[in-house]
Amino acid sequence: MMKTALLFAGQGAQVVGMGRDLAETFPSARAWFDRANAVLGYDLAAICFNGPEEELTKTEHAQPGIFLVGWVAFQLLSERVPSLEFHATAGLSLGEFTALAAAGALSFEDGLRLVRQRGRFMQAACDATRGGMAAVIGLDEATTHAVCAEAGVAVANLNCPGQIVISGEADKIARAVELAKARGARKAIPLAVAGAYHSPLMASAQAPLEAELARVNVTSPRVPVISNVTAQPHEGAEAIRAQLVAQVTATVRWEESMRWLLAQGFTRFIELGPGTTLTGFLKRMDKSVHLLNVADVPSLEATLKALGV
Repeated sequence: MMKTALLFAGQGAQVVGMGRDLAETFPSARAWFDRANAVLGYDLAAICFNGPEEELTKTEHAQPGIFLVGWVAFQLLSERVPSLEFHATAGLSLGEFTALAAAGALSFEDGLRLVRQRGRFMQAACDATRGGMAAVIGLDEATTHAVCAEAGVAVANLNCPGQIVISGEADKIARAVELAKARGARKAIPLAVAGAYHSPLMASAQAPLEAELARVNVTSPRVPVISNVTAQPHEGAEAIRAQLVAQVTATVRWEESMRWLLAQGFTRFIELGPGTTLTGFLKRMDKSVHLLNVADVPSLEATLKALGV
């Protein structure tokens, strides 16, 4: 039996128009967008479908928007392939909430509300600090950690071999970019982001997120859900709550998470939601695995064909 993992996109994957053709083609998808609007009390679907881009990229809209499109893609795939079994889920940062919902640890409504609030709390942290991030291409992890220590910034994302994202105060990120280039990085590129995600500058978002998590029902997932913080499966409701809070400032250990799944014999990965960033990372780790995605109608049709439906 082929072991299948579902992967869910994180912030940065948002694009104006995401989910629109799914909603126009499938009444059940439209119903999920309508349901999300009712839960949140505003027209998130319109922002996903029509923008403007500056609204969609606001953290408080991007996070629930990406969660919603990933959830809709998951629901459509489940409807069209009711026999499809999946054996683990994982999501990059924000996507971990979608992964938990898909595995039954969170309800759709609670997950959507949580990521909306998480986005608001993180935006407030961004506004209160002067942070930035940069992608470092072509340096190993040890050298990147040394650069970060010297510049006074943090490692935010360990995405795949040769691609690491760093995070911290904007002037220190500029210094780290220069140090990385001097140490042999092929590229070190500042990113267009609102702040220093997955760094200590996000700490003010943790207490209010912890309070929100305490209000919702969290259960043990039906299948393993890989934690960004530990790169291991979550263990129980309280551990899930604690690690979702820790995740706000912790390094996203994505490469290690994927290598854990590969070591467990997973050979098929389906990315759900906008973009193909996560399957792109996997290609850098193991070219032999079977990679699919559902982001829109054409990719859904291609995935159905690949699954023999």
